[in-house]
Amino acid sequence: MSPLVLFGLVLLLTFGVIVFGLRPSKSEKAVQRRLSMIERLSGGSAEVASSILREETLSAVPWLNEIMQRVAFFSRVKHLLSQAESQWTVGTLLSGSLLLAVCGVWLATFWTPTLGLAVVLGLVVGSLPYVYLFWKRAARFRRFEELLPDTIDLMSRALRAGHTITSSIEMVSEEGAEPVASEFRRVFEEQNFGLPLREAMLNLAQRVPLADVSFLVTAILVQKETGGNLAEVLDKTAAVIRDRFRLRGQLRVYTAQGRLTGWILAGLPFFMFALLNFVNPNYERILLTDPVGQKLIYAGLGLMLMGAWLIRKVINIRV
Repeated sequence: MSPLVLFGLVLLLTFGVIVFGLRPSKSEKAVQRRLSMIERLSGGSAEVASSILREETLSAVPWLNEIMQRVAFFSRVKHLLSQAESQWTVGTLLSGSLLLAVCGVWLATFWTPTLGLAVVLGLVVGSLPYVYLFWKRAARFRRFEELLPDTIDLMSRALRAGHTITSSIEMVSEEGAEPVASEFRRVFEEQNFGLPLREAMLNLAQRVPLADVSFLVTAILVQKETGGNLAEVLDKTAAVIRDRFRLRGQLRVYTAQGRLTGWILAGLPFFMFALLNFVNPNYERILLTDPVGQKLIYAGLGLMLMGAWLIRKVINIRV
């Protein structure tokens, strides 16, 4: 590695550590937002006061936040952070991923003979925050699916007791478990701020893009427009969701062998590579230094990705 490249990597690493260390804490951000709100409200401008009702910060740096607000990609990243219930900002996620990628490339240059392979490994390391967010979002959605039938039963009992649909949503937000309670609390707050029930429920379906949630939203909106016994509709909806949940559990049992086969086939080459390199470090050196060996590595990685995609398509059965 040339001294210029090494200097650039060290400079980026130092800059990232400084930015990460000097960023304000959560309490400082909350205090600053409250002070800004009081300052704007004291000015008496209705236009400024109404603008703070819906304000999303993508980065703590003002000029970077303005740039990110204009790009749709950063809004999708913000949506991912919201679905994963993460406290990170978009700027923190991107800067952390970039820092991990640079460090990964720098460390990989000491073990890999080519810069291309080091960049590939750096990109893999840089994607770890996104993998963590997708895993966290999937776990949150699974928890939501487990609690949704009981939530619908609670709404049905509240309706039979004489409560309105808005009151039943409030009961779920107060007595339900997370993450269902927080999502229904947001629906209730949106209604209190004047948003129609239809828009609030559609926002719920957008924040939690699950088929079961779509069933619930559709049932409520159809009953709202056509009339009928909503409690009975909710009971049938809960029964359908429970049947789908039980069927998905059975499918996971039937496809467990396929998933295990995919994980073994994906991890076995890397495990054997590390084991052989530990036993005899010079045994695999020709594979990394020879141009034909490097092409074989790239081809093997591509075929592994294709095989993982095919296995996923086979075992991913939609219900």
